[in-house]
Amino acid sequence: MAKYFDVHPDNPQARSIGQVVGLIRDGGVVAYPTDSCFALGARMGDKEVLDRLRAIRHLDERHHFTLMCRDFAQLGQFVTINNASFRSIKAATPGPYTFILPATREVPRRLLHPKKKTVGVRIPDHTVAQAILAELGEPLVSTTLLLPGEEEPMTQGWEIKETLDHQLDAVIDSGECGTEPTTVIDLSGGEPEVLRVGAGDPSRFA
Repeated sequence: MAKYFDVHPDNPQARSIGQVVGLIRDGGVVAYPTDSCFALGARMGDKEVLDRLRAIRHLDERHHFTLMCRDFAQLGQFVTINNASFRSIKAATPGPYTFILPATREVPRRLLHPKKKTVGVRIPDHTVAQAILAELGEPLVSTTLLLPGEEEPMTQGWEIKETLDHQLDAVIDSGECGTEPTTVIDLSGGEPEVLRVGAGDPSRFA
């Protein structure tokens, strides 16, 4: 059964955040709020948790997982960024954007797109997500909590616990969460390519 954490949206309780991060470090899969919608998160280097994430969402090996990063400095450890992309990303973060970029050697191979060797990265503008990342000290492997056959992500923590109780280790609830996933921008080919229009304004990358 998943543990349920009701945390304050602006001042998340340190004890709860510590317990959540403990579960993540032990190989747990958690549902947590972001500035776009709920996401599933797990530790970066664990193959078993990737299999669990894929099973929950029915994803294949071509799916781009996202590294949820605390800040720009951390993001820069895991992807290669040219000057033009640097300026674009810097101006749009933190915020509801995911960027597809060439991965560095710091990224486990199992997280890479099998052909392109790219990975998704983003910096959330959300107090609870940032608290988890700060305590963890490394990126979270994340994917939108969008279940197979559904058109919109779940928005209520209690509903997530009810539905995925035996597939998750924790649900972190800080109140109402959005329904729109991030806008996804592929910067791996030089010119920005909008792959998905979501919560972030895509016009800055047009």
